[in-house]
Amino acid sequence: MNEQADCCGTALRLSIDTKAVVKLGALSRNGMSRVPTDAADHDHEHDGVVVPVGILLPQYQELWIYMVPSKATADCLVDVVELFWEENRARFPQVQRLVLNQDNGPENNSRRTQYIQRIVQFSDQASIDVSLAYYPPYHSKYNPIERCWGALEKHWNGSLLPTVDAAVGFAKTMTWCGEAPQVRLLARVYETGKKVAASVMKGLEQARLKRDEILGRWFVEIAHQSTCL
Repeated sequence: MNEQADCCGTALRLSIDTKAVVKLGALSRNGMSRVPTDAADHDHEHDGVVVPVGILLPQYQELWIYMVPSKATADCLVDVVELFWEENRARFPQVQRLVLNQDNGPENNSRRTQYIQRIVQFSDQASIDVSLAYYPPYHSKYNPIERCWGALEKHWNGSLLPTVDAAVGFAKTMTWCGEAPQVRLLARVYETGKKVAASVMKGLEQARLKRDEILGRWFVEIAHQSTCL
């Protein structure tokens, strides 16, 4: 599916994932620092958290990082896709379909009702088709974005991350394939546990989702509404 998307001039592949929650405060990160740094050797007390959400364009090796000071929920992940496409769609006027490489996480899997409802809404509003291409359990390491998180960890290990602004600043000064990423702060606390009624999800399943006959839940196609009429 990835090869087909990369060879098709009207498709753009996005590799998407979240990094593990980063605790903020005077906490040791077990790295090397060029300057003396005093840090706590236990992380029982921290001053907050930030979750990096990344989008990598594998064909171009361009990286975007969205820093979220709360849990990366289904709404958060779709917001990130929306923001990315709003900023970049003018670069890709020929693109008619986005292929989203993802792991099968609890907030973005193809059975997660809030995620599916939001991604269908995005498809309609942006007038673009969307393909959800999932890596199965224990295979998320093959998602290209995963390699970017190691680069970020190496960049800021040994330094203190006392605030969200500090984490954002470090992310802006890292490099991926010789280039700095585009970094954005999403200063919003996302509500957890949001669900869509079973009847609504059933309607979406029947009318809007096309699951691959072989891959099933691992590959789902969504045609934007104007092409469904």
